[in-house]
Amino acid sequence: MARNPRRDLLAGLTVAVVALPLALGFGVSSGLGAEAGLATAVVAGALAALFGGSNLQVSGPTGAMTVVLVPIVARHGPGGVLTVGLIAGALVIGLAVLRAGRYMAYIPASVVEGFTLGIALVIGLQQVPNALGVPKPEGDRVLEVGWNAVRAFVQHPNWTAVALALGVAALMLAGARWRPGIPFSLVAVAGATVATQVLHLDAAAPIGDLPAGLPAPSLGFVDLSQLGSLLAPAVAVAALAALESLLSAQVADQMTVGQKHDPDRELFGQGLANLVAPLFGGVPATGAIARTAVNVRSGASSRLAALTHAAVLAVIVFAAAPLVSKIPLAALAGVLIATAVRMVEVGSLRAMAKATRSDAVVLVLTAVATLALDLVYAVIIGLLVAGTLALRAVAAQARLAEVDFRADLPGEHSAEEHALLAEHIVAYRIDGPLFFAAAHRFLLELAEVADVRVVILRMSRVTTVDATGALVLKGTVEKLNRRGITVLASGIRPEQRRALDSVGALELLRPDGREYATTPEAIAGARARLQGAGILPGGTAVVEETAVSEVTAVPQATAVPAAATTVPVQPAGSSAGRTAHAGRTPS
Repeated sequence: MARNPRRDLLAGLTVAVVALPLALGFGVSSGLGAEAGLATAVVAGALAALFGGSNLQVSGPTGAMTVVLVPIVARHGPGGVLTVGLIAGALVIGLAVLRAGRYMAYIPASVVEGFTLGIALVIGLQQVPNALGVPKPEGDRVLEVGWNAVRAFVQHPNWTAVALALGVAALMLAGARWRPGIPFSLVAVAGATVATQVLHLDAAAPIGDLPAGLPAPSLGFVDLSQLGSLLAPAVAVAALAALESLLSAQVADQMTVGQKHDPDRELFGQGLANLVAPLFGGVPATGAIARTAVNVRSGASSRLAALTHAAVLAVIVFAAAPLVSKIPLAALAGVLIATAVRMVEVGSLRAMAKATRSDAVVLVLTAVATLALDLVYAVIIGLLVAGTLALRAVAAQARLAEVDFRADLPGEHSAEEHALLAEHIVAYRIDGPLFFAAAHRFLLELAEVADVRVVILRMSRVTTVDATGALVLKGTVEKLNRRGITVLASGIRPEQRRALDSVGALELLRPDGREYATTPEAIAGARARLQGAGILPGGTAVVEETAVSEVTAVPQATAVPAAATTVPVQPAGSSAGRTAHAGRTPS
């Protein structure tokens, strides 16, 4: 993307126009006031633009962060929120130093969609008191606060506030469809402000006096006695700041060609922004997806656009504070209600619900947890449930099936030899991961195999082995050995040996040469053992190789039939048929 300073300046101006009512609204919703929202947009917006890892990211106060901050304000007051922001900034910088940015990509889409839906619901409910023109009831649960606000409205209705909130929200939603390029949020707020002044609508409470500038930086809000109780909220704020910022930066990359953010640098920029913003009275900030999208659509190509956005808002703080102070709170509530509605993408929710039942469950559960608990707990619950369901899906595909291989033995074999082979040798092939979620079911099932003399385990298709899988495999071999059944293994990969050796599973296979590089060698060893026991006639043995259809995508263990290649028979304890030398190709 070519640099174009003029377009960057115009894009920054456009974003500032869109960001002004949002910064005011989220500042009010957080409980620290409109001035806190403006300070956050100016200070955090500038620092994140300078030091962050995205050329197009726009940062500031957001609805998701407001959702987390409201209960902190209720419990610890404004000073507690500023202290939480300070600690969270340091934690996010720590994540950057640890290069943790890359791991944010592993959060499932169903969790992201679920908490986005939950955030939208919470933001909408948070606006109920201002939209109804009643004082905000006590409490930090949005459902309870919203219900109490409705009860207060029934007792003392304020239809002026309702009309302003609905009018602003309707104009924003309709205007976005009619002329997406026009910042209808500012148009609607300006219109509502003019109407209240001209018509003397005293029932519409304004924002109130704002300071004409940013306060001097200070650490006077820090209360050392509260640091212990603020650590857990700070961790939650840091996690949200990291998650939402990286998600927003990823959205910006997807909307452009040739732009790619640095996740660890982005974490550093966001951490620094959150470390400094509280000194000026600002609330914790994150990358703002909606404002970043406006920035990209307006033609931004560099950090200059985000810096311009912060500079324009700074000018407003210093020069237009008296005008901004007259904006009705109900109008800002309307802006945030419309923002909440636009956050919900029905198409994405419908697609996620149709994808799989697990995705639908995770989405709904995360959204409900966001509404009933808080955002951080919701994300943790969503991740745990998503991981559990994913493991369950993998484990459910593991199975053990025995296949009759007698019909696939080529060459001349008597019916008696066919019967003896089928009676005394069985081979199983294990495909996929041999790990804790799948090992118990099919390997313990294997331990209950009917009486045979030799069991051959083909392990060349095992993709990974963890300690649980190795222990279960060891227990299976021990159980079979106690029943007098010899277990042979073929195709164990070098990367699997560490786990198997650490629990002693390989020690059970090393005696008497029970580990082989390929399946034909293992079957030759099995036949030699049967011949040595006098069960099969001596002479030339037929090396059997399994011949079943390939299974690749799912973990499974399959008893395999045998095809034949003639090789000389070696005694069970001889060098032939034992573990293959390095360089041999496993089956």
